[in-house]
Amino acid sequence: MKYITGLFLIQALFASVIITGCTGKKPGNNQVEPTVVTTTPVAGNETTLLLKDLNERGDYVNSREYPSLIKASIVYESVGTNILVIDIRPPEQYAEGHITGAVNKKFEELPSFFETGIKPYEYDKIIIVSADGQISSYTTSLLRLMGYGNVYSMRWGMSAWNIKFAVSGWLKGISGKFEGNLEKTVNEKPVPSGMPDLKTGMATGPEIADARFRNLFKEGTSDILISADQVFSEPSKYFIINLDRKDKYEDGHVPGAVRYKPEGTLGFISEMATIPVNKTVVVYCGTGHNSGFATAYLRLFGYDARTLEYGNNAFMHGQMISRRAALSWLPFSKEEINDFPVVTK
Repeated sequence: MKYITGLFLIQALFASVIITGCTGKKPGNNQVEPTVVTTTPVAGNETTLLLKDLNERGDYVNSREYPSLIKASIVYESVGTNILVIDIRPPEQYAEGHITGAVNKKFEELPSFFETGIKPYEYDKIIIVSADGQISSYTTSLLRLMGYGNVYSMRWGMSAWNIKFAVSGWLKGISGKFEGNLEKTVNEKPVPSGMPDLKTGMATGPEIADARFRNLFKEGTSDILISADQVFSEPSKYFIINLDRKDKYEDGHVPGAVRYKPEGTLGFISEMATIPVNKTVVVYCGTGHNSGFATAYLRLFGYDARTLEYGNNAFMHGQMISRRAALSWLPFSKEEINDFPVVTK
């Protein structure tokens, strides 16, 4: 399994340093034998078992289906077919207007709903809907990791469905207020120092996974998002992960942010072990959708991870518009808002 290989690789690298020293030569008669140093494994047994279990389930985070986003227009065209829309907004927001046929469920209720309330695989698609699409991305990531392979998050949330919701959602969240605070310094990753120590007390990968998923759903979503104001007021307080392409990162990023490759970080011990366990981790991308998926994965492994709400759109929206053609930015605009109908019953 590649996860276990990653762990052994790091230990092997430490071993090679011990054996060869800085010169790369083996000790000869005139050389002093190097001191043998005992290293601490970067991933505990429960972590390794959890990684193995997720890999056996299909390694979702490194598959073509990741991240599982669907456009509002596709959802609209599918209303009345064999789909299920689950609206996880608060009941009062749901009552103000929702997609025809959508059921309103609390985030915390979803595991039991999927287990006993419905037969998930009887539907062609199950679409999770939230206000702005970021909490639904987080939720979809967890459900996909649990093995529900037909779950999707609606991009931009209800802001893409109707202007009524966009006014208090994405149109309110976009901003260019911190464009003058961006840096272009390439910040290096820390050396691997270890991953959070999972202490579920379970003995097998599936048992550990079940315990972690249930714990995350029990915790809710009140601390999943973090605002640009919070991050820019004291960026050194956080370990900030940028999940964008290299050229976008180098064009300007949050001060102190370290770039991690979206397709080469999650599930790889050698990469995840460089993320500090003693700081709040802020993950961001262009829209907050991909980072929502990544945040779910990191929290599953015990990191105190948050998604920067609205992503780059929250602090450099003007620059995203002006550099859209050059860097393929995805700034939110009224072009993303549809005029689809809603129901209140």
